[in-house]
Amino acid sequence: MSVIKENSEVLMHFSIKLSDGSVADSTQAMGKPAKFRMGDGSLTDNFEKCLLGLQQGQKSSFELAPEDAFGLPNPDNIHHIELSKFGADAPAEVGTIVAFAGPDGQDIPGVITQVVGDSVTVDFNHPLAGQRVTFDVEVVTIEN
Repeated sequence: MSVIKENSEVLMHFSIKLSDGSVADSTQAMGKPAKFRMGDGSLTDNFEKCLLGLQQGQKSSFELAPEDAFGLPNPDNIHHIELSKFGADAPAEVGTIVAFAGPDGQDIPGVITQVVGDSVTVDFNHPLAGQRVTFDVEVVTIEN
């Protein structure tokens, strides 16, 4: 029987539930399981520790504190951007998700939280930062 080890390639379904029971993200909703390699940095160390030893076909559920899941909100990730940087194709409206190129060329998504005069406040923290979450996982396949 295959079990998840430190550098296993894993195909699994997962749901992320918030403390109120609502589902924030789910691979079942998309009908396509997530594929990743343990240790590739796509999951936090603590999340990976919860997966170690799970077997193919196994279902599990675990709760993670904010610092073990998506981190705590970082005030350095809140930026004030000039209104002139927004245009008709990307208007500055509260609640809109915008993406800016980060230093490594990857797009970094942020949520517009406030527009005051010529200043637009954009929060680049992960939307689930600061939240206690429950992961429900179902391991589909494991390749070691």
